[in-house]
Amino acid sequence: MDQTEIVNIIIETINSIFSNLFSSIDNNIYEYLDDFTFINTNIIDSSFFEKLLGANGKNGIIYLSDALLVGVILYYSIRYMYSTFSGSFTEKPSQFVLRTIILGIIINGSYFICEQMLNINYLLSESIREIGSSVIDLDISFAELINRLNSTISVGNNSFDLFSFDGIIKSFISVGLLNLLFSYSLRYIMLQVFILSCPLVFLSLMNSSTYWIFKSWLKIFLSLLLLQSFVSLILIVMLSFDESNKLLLIGAIYALIRANNYMRDLIGGINIDVSASISSFVSSLK
Repeated sequence: MDQTEIVNIIIETINSIFSNLFSSIDNNIYEYLDDFTFINTNIIDSSFFEKLLGANGKNGIIYLSDALLVGVILYYSIRYMYSTFSGSFTEKPSQFVLRTIILGIIINGSYFICEQMLNINYLLSESIREIGSSVIDLDISFAELINRLNSTISVGNNSFDLFSFDGIIKSFISVGLLNLLFSYSLRYIMLQVFILSCPLVFLSLMNSSTYWIFKSWLKIFLSLLLLQSFVSLILIVMLSFDESNKLLLIGAIYALIRANNYMRDLIGGINIDVSASISSFVSSLK
């Protein structure tokens, strides 16, 4: 066996390995991407989550927030009685009582408020997807996107070549989709964390010095929610591309990866780009 045959066998083996890898990613990744990206009320529609949040009013985060609210009321009462002797400024009881009643209702209705915010956001993203679907006559989803990618760039064992231009594009796209899966799964978890912290965040409105907690929470929460509408727009543009223009596919995948950063620049938020976080962590170790 000469050197050329050995090299050909190595290349065929590498192509076969990566072809199987990319096919496995394509066959298993899209359903999770759609589930993690286009979030609705199912994210909190479970008895465990309701108990953890305390939607029944007997335990959970809402119950803890009610206990802290009682503590704030006791603190204000002591401070108000002390101010009558010291002459220091204290908020009027009527204002405090009114704000306490309003926030008490909001805190105990946290589950309902979050549920409606999720529902409205899902309806917004679904409306965008429906409009796009009616225009380009395609389902606006990652499942449809991957079908389009596979029809444009073949990954069959007999045709896939990692060292060709199509192979390089396919490698970038598959790695990009895997990065999206990690990033959007992180977003899914962070949304649940922010929903669980909702009653405590509403409690921060009791004091002017803690208003910033609610403002930061709301900005990040809305950024994470509205991301799926922005992704819907990118998918519409991406699926309307001419299949023969493969370079635009790379730009569209990169736009999906950077979508969260664009939302952060627009309204603020947190970074859910897993690859960037890993790179920063590795850099910090050097």
